Amino acid sequence: MKKFIIIFSISCFFSSFVQLKAQDSANVLEEIPFDYMTRSPIYDYAEKNLNNTDTIPGFETLENKLKITGTIFLSDGVTPAKDVILYIEQPNDNGEYDLKFENDKRYVNNRGWIKTDANGEYTFYTFIPGSYPHSKELRHIHPVVKEIGKPEYALNTLLFNDDPFLTKACRKRLNKKGINSILTTLKKEDMYVSNYNIILEKK
Repeated sequence: MKKFIIIFSISCFFSSFVQLKAQDSANVLEEIPFDYMTRSPIYDYAEKNLNNTDTIPGFETLENKLKITGTIFLSDGVTPAKDVILYIEQPNDNGEYDLKFENDKRYVNNRGWIKTDANGEYTFYTFIPGSYPHSKELRHIHPVVKEIGKPEYALNTLLFNDDPFLTKACRKRLNKKGINSILTTLKKEDMYVSNYNIILEKK
């Protein structure tokens, strides 16, 4: 019985490893992958070779253009993390999600993917999203990250320091939870710029 448990545990480990490797490579490039409808949108990129820069749909036409740059570090907070995929999606400038369909799967139109370079660096050209009409919803961007051989996971939602709805009480609650994902934006020529570094979780 003990021998069976050991063999079963080993087989489960290798099965999980193979599944992760499949997500890292082959099935994200298939025409319609077997898990397309249920998998995270971080795997739904169309390019065969991601690079460390991407432009979100809507960037060219909207006024509040935003350039987000940063470095992704390993869990030690020092070592740059190479070949990490970072995905973001966000509401449009009216604070609403512009939803579309592809192969019967619903997705957020304003989205993009990067893969960090050897220095762990990334850049997104996007825009500052709006707040949902007739609400005090914070302007926000949703990031998801994935390392090679590890499952994807969501990062803290990116917020904006100059958001009028980001009150002192709200900031206090975020600080208590240890959440520090507030972007400070500066206007340079025709766009806003912000730097946001990411430290990966230790798993």
